[in-house]
Amino acid sequence: IHDDIQDQDVERRHQPTVWSIWGVPKALVAGDTMQSVGDVCLLNTARHGVLPQTILRISSILTDSYLEMIQGQCLDLGFESSTTITSADYLQMIAFKTGALIRSGMEIGALLATDDPAAFQAFSRFGNCVGQAFQIRDDYLGIWGDSSLMGKSAGNDIRRRKKSFPIVYAFEKAVGQNRDDLLRIYAQEEIDDNDVSRVLVILEEVGAREESQSLTETSAEEALEAISLVSLPTWARTEAEGLVDFLARRQY
Repeated sequence: IHDDIQDQDVERRHQPTVWSIWGVPKALVAGDTMQSVGDVCLLNTARHGVLPQTILRISSILTDSYLEMIQGQCLDLGFESSTTITSADYLQMIAFKTGALIRSGMEIGALLATDDPAAFQAFSRFGNCVGQAFQIRDDYLGIWGDSSLMGKSAGNDIRRRKKSFPIVYAFEKAVGQNRDDLLRIYAQEEIDDNDVSRVLVILEEVGAREESQSLTETSAEEALEAISLVSLPTWARTEAEGLVDFLARRQY
């Protein structure tokens, strides 16, 4: 909910966003409420036999991930006005942002399922890698995705001057006229259709599409490698493999 407000997205998955219907003040309250509902659900796990010390540790994991996600979101917003971001900067940002979100979920699941520290660490790394694969694929779709499946306009990330991975990579690799055009376009208050078309050409010329796909696939492979030595039932490993494959290849 908060992400849609900050990105000014009026539609998500072909549905109007909360803020576009009810306004920003009510949407902010709704987003805050969802966090509180999650906290209540955590406390209610005591009714199902979860020990108090486990609940406390889960709460600590969640709080740490909240702070990391806020830090990542602040970096992401700050990147929009910068043209000197490196791929390393970008990967650190998504480790804070999307990585923390998915990693915390995996850590909590592992903590509830086993007391094996090695398994906990394996799923923590799995979550980080899945988060990276998910976010880079999301960046890819934000530029080259099918708008009929995405529920929002293709190229929207370019119009918003969002420094997604393909754009960061292009700024790193572009030279000559390509770099001059990128600097000119991203210095403007508004980016029109002609500018979007020019950016798309530059992305192709520097290989940003291929690099995005390659990094997504590498992250997906590293995710599966992270849990390769964990003892899992066949159905659970199949589910994990299916999840990673979907997130790395999804079209929406």
